[in-house]
Amino acid sequence: MKLLRYGPRGQEKPGILDADGTIRDLSGVIGDLAGDVLTRLPDLATLVTSTLPVVTGNPRLGACVAGTGKFICIGLNYADHAAESGHQVPPEPVIFMKATSAICGPNDPILIPRTSVKTDWEVELGVVIGRPAKYVTEAQALSHVAGYCVINDVSERAFQNERAGQWTKGKSCDNFGQTGPWLVTPDEVPDPQKLSMWLTVNGDKMQNGSTKTMVYGVAHLISYLSQFFTLHPGDIISTGTPPGVGMGMKPQRFLKAGEVVELGIEGLGTQKQLCVQD
Repeated sequence: MKLLRYGPRGQEKPGILDADGTIRDLSGVIGDLAGDVLTRLPDLATLVTSTLPVVTGNPRLGACVAGTGKFICIGLNYADHAAESGHQVPPEPVIFMKATSAICGPNDPILIPRTSVKTDWEVELGVVIGRPAKYVTEAQALSHVAGYCVINDVSERAFQNERAGQWTKGKSCDNFGQTGPWLVTPDEVPDPQKLSMWLTVNGDKMQNGSTKTMVYGVAHLISYLSQFFTLHPGDIISTGTPPGVGMGMKPQRFLKAGEVVELGIEGLGTQKQLCVQD
């Protein structure tokens, strides 16, 4: 299934994409794609989507999951990206948090902060937790996944690397976490380590990679994280980016107002964002 949320920001309703690519309204079936509903997603597979109301027009898409308690990001999880960033492959996953207030819809604009000079892009595979996970093994890990999605882990590199403290302030600005368009259930993603991914700026290809080159795969990450804290339904794990970010280019290249970023992951849909000065 390809599940989604549509409507004005803060007023999104749940929906499902039918076989013809038409959005169908799910608000008469579930309250939202959040909390315990994510645990029961397999029950929705029995729905006859043709009987659900059609959503007309071209509605705004919101983030494909609501009620996220933790937005967990994995740094330097592709060896070639670590190299372009001037780092060694980490001996364990590098974990940092992105503020949940950064989460927005897949086509919402990238807001360049007022004092930003190094706003950058990162296409990433997002993993949404569907069942609580604590001390799970790698063999158990994928059974805790509600679905997968595309994430743009937008980053301000000067805030991240050149200011005192940790990475959080360079990762958590408003609209620095485009999520969606769809939450794609695991039955449609038989192997999350075999997905091609790409990103362009103004039509120029910047990133062209695959999840097969991750240092630490999805199952390992879920198991690893669950040793430190419980993963709850709605939590998002953003699993790292392949090479091709602006920070790694020579000369470096960063986003400016008016530029357009497009990105996608095989089977998970695409995003398109206009860069806007905040």
